[in-house]
Amino acid sequence: MSWISNELLHLNGSLVLLFVFLLPALESSVFLGFVFPGETAVVIGGVTAYYGRMPLWAMLAAAILGAVIGDSIGYVVGKRWGDALLGRIPEKLIKPAHIRQSKDLIARLGGRAVFVGRFAAALRALVPGICGVSGMRYRTFLVWNVLGGALWAAAFTMIGYLAGASWEKIAHYASLAGWGLVGVIVVVGGGLLLIKRRHEKRSAARFESEEEQQEADPEPAARA
Repeated sequence: MSWISNELLHLNGSLVLLFVFLLPALESSVFLGFVFPGETAVVIGGVTAYYGRMPLWAMLAAAILGAVIGDSIGYVVGKRWGDALLGRIPEKLIKPAHIRQSKDLIARLGGRAVFVGRFAAALRALVPGICGVSGMRYRTFLVWNVLGGALWAAAFTMIGYLAGASWEKIAHYASLAGWGLVGVIVVVGGGLLLIKRRHEKRSAARFESEEEQQEADPEPAARA
């Protein structure tokens, strides 16, 4: 994939702008993210702006629009064709483990999974479609999609812009950090969910105990 990155770097600024929009847009809509992560194109967009071949604001706008529109298309594809489409895609392209991780993330975090999944390439390509499969309301999906897409696009564009010629090494570490962030959020979210469920069980048990006590001894309750 390094040769693709190098080719992008040598393109005309307007063509780079086009790819900065298209590659994030195609990540989840046609699962391109498993072949070429969209963040690479976005970082290169920032590098292109660093060299003055295109305004930074234009790269930011293209990256954000590509991310948000592409995930919305992925949501619609998932809602329309669902698991049947995923089942036809070769395992070499999409690993079953990634599908399980995406479904587990959505089950644990709900709409927030759209935001969290945005920062890991494999999840970013799958989560929008699986949100559509799961029947998540589009309004909920869109809110988290816009938040995650805007932050992700702005962060990786600025990484390229600030890193300049050292973009490749910085982008690699940023991608690893994205996976680390997903792991931390999943663990913390799972822990909070477990605590919440335990609290609900204790509250339910306490309520049942009080009801049983009132049924066994109704007179004190009547006197009260």
